[in-house]
Amino acid sequence: LRLWVASLDYHVDARLSKDILKQTSESYRKLRNTARFMLGNLNDFNPDTDAVCDCELTDIDRWALVAFDELVAKCRAAYDSYTFHLALHAIHAFCVTDLSNFYLDVLKDRLYVERADSKSRRAAQTAMWRILRGLTLLLAPMLTFTAEEIWSFLPKSSADTAESVLLNDMPAPGTYTADPAFEEKWNRIHALRDAVAKVLESARASKLIGASLDAKVVLYAAGEQRVFIESVLPLLPQVMIASVVELGAEDERGESDTELDGLTVTVTHAEGPKCERCWSYSGDVGSDPEHPTLCARCGGVVRSL
Repeated sequence: LRLWVASLDYHVDARLSKDILKQTSESYRKLRNTARFMLGNLNDFNPDTDAVCDCELTDIDRWALVAFDELVAKCRAAYDSYTFHLALHAIHAFCVTDLSNFYLDVLKDRLYVERADSKSRRAAQTAMWRILRGLTLLLAPMLTFTAEEIWSFLPKSSADTAESVLLNDMPAPGTYTADPAFEEKWNRIHALRDAVAKVLESARASKLIGASLDAKVVLYAAGEQRVFIESVLPLLPQVMIASVVELGAEDERGESDTELDGLTVTVTHAEGPKCERCWSYSGDVGSDPEHPTLCARCGGVVRSL
């Protein structure tokens, strides 16, 4: 009910029905499940001792923090003008589009596969903790009890007032900024992933692949689009959660069109053996004699435990 009230645009008549409450419940479930996933992956994180400095964050971590900073600016403006529904809609869109459908999905590989105390995993946890802490403070005026529940499980820094979320200051915009070129780069990567995801879903529906890690993705593009893909190609297997991502010949076309101009895609099943630990297909599976069913990366992680 609090969420329904917060979602109202009080400049027009308020509407209430069972269907509206059902939709509101689904929105609440998305917010809650997003927080639960993040809390579960922060279980072993102490912000005072495990957080990394900004220079050790990866590009996608910085992108997520910049996107969150933009959310903070929208929410603070909405609260200042008493248009609470705009704050709620912005938070919901951020949780669905930027977090669940992109950042947190890509993050799973680093969270689950890397060594627990590795720099890359700690960088992911650092960004995730900053975002969840700020998100909880932004939600507190509207979802007071849920925010208190999240806060009770959230790892606290020594600067936090642990007693209650309401005794801590709401985040201010301007903490995380990036030049326009950086934002444009990652917005394009995001769009590229979304376009390829639809082709992967079709391949999954036709039983060509099961999980996206079963896939080898070949991208076909020309002109500026091709130049951009070449510049970010090393990032794409992780971003698209595919075992292999390659760039096809400039004068050829892929089997599937996409919503991005000039981009076509061919998806086939990845070749080679499958790593039992990270589930990716790789030619170096079995290269570690002590761990013949693991890829070189997972073998190195397991060997260090």
